[in-house]
Amino acid sequence: MRHITLVFSLLFFTVIPGQTNFAQEVAAQQATKGQSDAPAQARHFYRLDFTVEEIGADGRPTNSRSFSTSVGTDSHEIMAIRTGSRIRIAPGTSDASGKESTQFQFVDLSVNLDVRDVREIGRQLSFNMTADVNGPAGTNDSSTRQSVTRQNRWQGFVLIPTGKPTVVFSSDSLDSKGSTRILVTATALQ
Repeated sequence: MRHITLVFSLLFFTVIPGQTNFAQEVAAQQATKGQSDAPAQARHFYRLDFTVEEIGADGRPTNSRSFSTSVGTDSHEIMAIRTGSRIRIAPGTSDASGKESTQFQFVDLSVNLDVRDVREIGRQLSFNMTADVNGPAGTNDSSTRQSVTRQNRWQGFVLIPTGKPTVVFSSDSLDSKGSTRILVTATALQ
């Protein structure tokens, strides 16, 4: 009799915790299923218009370049714009021995824009943006034949209203009184 009582006691204490764990697993699966049945946030698409402006010492734009692309919300995809030119310059006219010869160097001029993690927050659009703008800069000394290239690199989170041009980056030039800025306009696509 003792052996039977002992065996039933062991079975009882072994089976009950297992049933409790099974009940907890079923409840967790039902909760997960209920979450997955909830309607997902609708994905919306926007056109992003970028304007890269060079501003003169008088505060007026001296050069402007525009770029456009489309992005979707709630996506982990990266939108990338790459554009550039490779120009040839002649920084000197003599070689090491003093002979007259034209030497050339190549300089890359480019605009690279990356956008990721696009989200809607009310009537505003939030995203992570990286901008890399390389362009020629004027030199104040005309006797030197060296060219100067201006480089601006910026990365950060942006929150902009839809339908309104917004300055997301601005930087003073190091070689003049001018500056560079990037404007972004987000327009909802229907």
